[in-house]
Amino acid sequence: MAATHQSRRWYLRIFNRKVSPPLDPSRDDLEIVVEGFDDVESCSAALERGASVEPRWQPDSEAVLRHHLDLPEVALDDAESIVAQDGYRRAVTASDGASSDDEGVVRVVFERVQVLDALHCSQERSRMAGLAQRLGGSVAGWDALQPSAAAQSGSGKGRRTV
Repeated sequence: MAATHQSRRWYLRIFNRKVSPPLDPSRDDLEIVVEGFDDVESCSAALERGASVEPRWQPDSEAVLRHHLDLPEVALDDAESIVAQDGYRRAVTASDGASSDDEGVVRVVFERVQVLDALHCSQERSRMAGLAQRLGGSVAGWDALQPSAAAQSGSGKGRRTV
C-alpha cells in the first residue's frame, strides 16, 4: 500500500527534528578543556580531571579531539591521507610555520569533531600511536577543545540536539 500525502506529513513531524550543525573546529571561542600528554595517564583519568577544573569538559557536548604527533617530514602526506579515512584533518596551528628539527621531525596536529568519552578517546589514542610508530614517529599527546562556557550557555551554538 502506497503512503499517502497525509501519512508522510505525520512521519516527518515525528522524525524530522532539527539538528544543529556540528561543532566548527575553527571557532574562536574554543578552549582546551582536557589534555593528556603523559603516556601513563589513562584517558578516563584525564577526562575526570577535565570535568573537575575550569574550563570544564562537558561530556554530552561535541569536542574537537586533537592528536599531537612528531613525524618525519617525508611521512606527512602519508599520515594525512591515512587519518583522513577516519575523518581527521590536519589542524592549522601557530607552529605550522616552524621548521623541522635537525632530524627532519615536525610536530603535526590532527583533529576531528566528536562526542568524547574514555573508550573512544583511548581507541583513537592507540590508533594514533600505531600510525606514528609505522611512520617512524611518536605521539606527543592529545587534547580536546570545546566552546567556552559563556558561548555554550548563550546561544547553544555548536551543540547537537536530539
